[in-house]
Amino acid sequence: MNPILRNSLAVIAGFAGGSIINMGLVQLGHVLIPIAGIDVNDMEAFAAIMPSLEAEHFLFPFLAHALGTLVGAFLAYRIAATHKMKFAIAIGVLFLAGGIAVNYMLPGPTWFTIVDILFAYIPMAWFGGKIAKRLSTNKQT
Repeated sequence: MNPILRNSLAVIAGFAGGSIINMGLVQLGHVLIPIAGIDVNDMEAFAAIMPSLEAEHFLFPFLAHALGTLVGAFLAYRIAATHKMKFAIAIGVLFLAGGIAVNYMLPGPTWFTIVDILFAYIPMAWFGGKIAKRLSTNKQT
């Protein structure tokens, strides 16, 4: 397959796969740790209640962001034809941009914003790439 096409597919698959993990974990979090008296699909009501939420309500959003990025970067690394780690990190940058946007739309506590931005995206993209590299290296030997 043409390397440019394969690299493009790596970004698409990484973003799609990571997004599926992200949304699945966010939805699971709403089921396991519900927010009483709020429709989480009503963005205005959700934004208004964000500052009063307990730390437990931010566990699944952080896991969703971190694991979605990790899986997306893993997929991008495995699919890319060239510059594999750059594509894994690019997925981290895409998810970081989304994370920054969500933090503006749904402003949560400052501690969560800092932890989320610093640890859920670029570090997890790097780990996803490293895991994929290790699995690729082990397969070849």
